Amino acid sequence: METKALAAIIAAIAFAVLVVFLIVLLMKLMKTVDKVNLTIDETTQTINVVQKDVDILLHEVEGLLVKSNTLLDDVNGKVATIDPLFDAIANLSESVTDLNNQTRKVATSISSRSKSAGTAQNASKVAAGAMEFMKKRKEKKATSIKI
Repeated sequence: METKALAAIIAAIAFAVLVVFLIVLLMKLMKTVDKVNLTIDETTQTINVVQKDVDILLHEVEGLLVKSNTLLDDVNGKVATIDPLFDAIANLSESVTDLNNQTRKVATSISSRSKSAGTAQNASKVAAGAMEFMKKRKEKKATSIKI
């Protein structure tokens, strides 16, 4: 019986060692689980803070977008009111160019005709050229106003 008793003692010692190792393992596992729980709590708090900050930023960005859209609408409206001004300036420039060209033609005509004709005849031609220019200018104004 001694061998049976010795086997039982060895089995009991082995079981006791196994239990001690299991207790140590479970204690380390509990510490690890506690650290994981602490990390999860800290992460949850951080996420809550970030979510509040994001909500505040989102609200501010929405306000900026509304202001930007209002400003853009205002700028577009002002540009639309200025467009006719640029059209009028372009028409005026064209009229001035026509006047310069007509004046050169009249001056050239007068200088070439003054040699061969009297001053009364030249004056009537200058007046006719000026009348023709004024008539063209009125027609251009009438068409630019219709546009």
